[in-house]
Amino acid sequence: MKILAVECTASPVSAALAEDGKILGEYFLNQKTTHSQILMPMIDSLLKLCSVNPIDIDAFAVTVGPGSFTGVRIGVSAVKGLAEPINKPCIPVSVLEAMAYNMEAIDCIVCAVMDARCNQFYNALFKVKGSKIERLCEDRTILKDDLIKEVALLERGSLPIFAVGDGADTFYEAAKDKLDNLRLTPVHLKYQRATGVYKVAENSKASVSSEELLPIYLRLPQAERELKAKSLASERK
Repeated sequence: MKILAVECTASPVSAALAEDGKILGEYFLNQKTTHSQILMPMIDSLLKLCSVNPIDIDAFAVTVGPGSFTGVRIGVSAVKGLAEPINKPCIPVSVLEAMAYNMEAIDCIVCAVMDARCNQFYNALFKVKGSKIERLCEDRTILKDDLIKEVALLERGSLPIFAVGDGADTFYEAAKDKLDNLRLTPVHLKYQRATGVYKVAENSKASVSSEELLPIYLRLPQAERELKAKSLASERK
C-alpha cells in the first residue's frame, strides 16, 4: 500500500512516500519557509523522483492538528486537492502522535510539545515499550508549569523522558532542573516529520473521504480570541 504523508503544522515542512513499511523518499525543510509556496513543489518533486503518479497512491495522510492554524490548513487543503480528483482515501493524523514514533526504538516516555505561545504547549504524553506506543493522554493545550508537574509524576518509573517537537528546547530549559529523567531528543529525531505521519497512518483505520477531511483545532485562532475578548470587554462597560 502506497501512502503519501504530509506534515506542516509548525516551522518544519515535510512530505514522505512509503510503501508496505519501506520509506521510498522524504523531503524535510526547517527554514521557516512559506509552506503554501513550498509544499506542492516538494510533493511534485518527491513523486517524480520516485517515479510515482498520484493515481498510483493508495491513500494520503496528513497531520490535522494541533499547531499553526495556517500550517494545518495548508496541509489539509493540499491533501484534499490531491485526493479528491482521484477519489482516494485520506488518513487524518495527530502531529503529536506522529512525533512519538520518532522514539519508537527506545523504551521511554515521550513528551510531545509544540509551542502554543502564551506560556502554553500543545502536548500529549506517550509510553514507548518494545516498539509499542501507548497514548497516556489526549491532545491538549497545557500551561508550562502544569506540564512540568504532570511529567514529574511519571518520574516515579525508571524510563527516560524525552521532549520531542518544536517546543522541546523551551520545555527542556524550563524543566531540566526539576526533572531528573528528562532528556533532550537528538536533533535528527526532535522535530515533527512526515515519516512519523506515515507510521501512524500505516496502523490507522480512521480513513475518511477528502470531503470529510478537516483540521482539528484545540483553541480558537488568535484573531478570534482577540475579537471575543474585545466583545466581552464591551459587554462589561
